[in-house]
Amino acid sequence: MTEPTSAHPRFAAALAPLGLDDLEVRAFPEATRTAAEAAEAVGCALRQIVKSLVFEADGEPVLVLMDGASRVDVERVRTELGAGEVRRARAEVVRSATGYAIGGVPPFGHSTRLRVLADRGLLDHAVVWAAAGTPHTVFPMEPKELLAHAEAAVVDVREDRDPA
Repeated sequence: MTEPTSAHPRFAAALAPLGLDDLEVRAFPEATRTAAEAAEAVGCALRQIVKSLVFEADGEPVLVLMDGASRVDVERVRTELGAGEVRRARAEVVRSATGYAIGGVPPFGHSTRLRVLADRGLLDHAVVWAAAGTPHTVFPMEPKELLAHAEAAVVDVREDRDPA
């Protein structure tokens, strides 16, 4: 385990106003860019990892929080937002909108104010783990608290999978 200063400086600065100065941030020598890498490093279930995914809805960046084992149903996101078109954001849009690179985007503490959607499935866990602004850092938090700090709307945007 490491000190909270191992988080990205922008994310660390965002913690104080939220009363999260003592947030436990873990740093790993190897990148935890993917949900599977993060789950393995932390020692938790894949569904306990929070993926922070940026999409563009009619050209506007939107953050979608999804568990690590699931995929986002883009059509459900489009319907939820009432948008004409929704697509994954390019890397430069992600960095511009959030201040972080893909693989390290936290659920809150962004450089710009984003609309945030969180899949309801995240609430199925006592604790979830999310990126702390870098591909090497994560933090644990109770899902309701995380979604409150992210000011996320709780929605159903998980892709249905065939049971076969």
